[in-house]
Amino acid sequence: MLLHGFGATRRGWDAVVERLDGERYRPLALDLPGHGEAGALRPVTVAACTEWVHTLSPRRFALAGYSMGGRIALRVALADPDRVSRLVLISTTAGIESEEQRIMRRAADEALAQRLGREPFEQFVRRWRAQPLFADDPPAVNEAARADQRRNDPLGLAAALRGIGAGALTPVWDRLGELAMPALVLAGQRDERYAAIGRRLADALPRGELRIVPGGHTLPLENPQAVADALDGR
Repeated sequence: MLLHGFGATRRGWDAVVERLDGERYRPLALDLPGHGEAGALRPVTVAACTEWVHTLSPRRFALAGYSMGGRIALRVALADPDRVSRLVLISTTAGIESEEQRIMRRAADEALAQRLGREPFEQFVRRWRAQPLFADDPPAVNEAARADQRRNDPLGLAAALRGIGAGALTPVWDRLGELAMPALVLAGQRDERYAAIGRRLADALPRGELRIVPGGHTLPLENPQAVADALDGR
């Protein structure tokens, strides 16, 4: 089960899926509520996303999440750890621990959600990819990410910012010890912030392992082979 990041869709996994052995794996990339073909689903909350993933998943499954999808993947695994055979967490975190910082992030996300409701969507696409987090991404990666973002409805993304944005989520750092399944944490060499967070995640997960690979934050688009290898257990 493959969970995409904020503002993306299931199509963001295409290059990774192409590199997986179709005879060994049945990769299922979902559009999370508020995104892609699930853009009209409401409510967009952690509980709704968790139920959505559990409903569309087989009885037992390996679970991978990128960025926002990684935050959701942790909560899916915590809700029913017996169903998750393995975790792969890519460029992600267990949440913002400071209540003050979460309040500030919610305010920033709310401001962005309001702009999504009144400005041309292309302005959001350009603004989102102009963040320092993506500053070093190659031009082809930026263009692929923007093309994927355009598959979304702005009102769906506004709902996602309000319901499952980083400021809306309660951190789960103190619960990572409950996840006994093998867990691989993946981060890009240029993504120093998330490489440091990844080290902490791997150390907190009972069977966690950190792998640093060439690339930045947008690993499923920039280095799909490394992501496929991680999913394959190589």
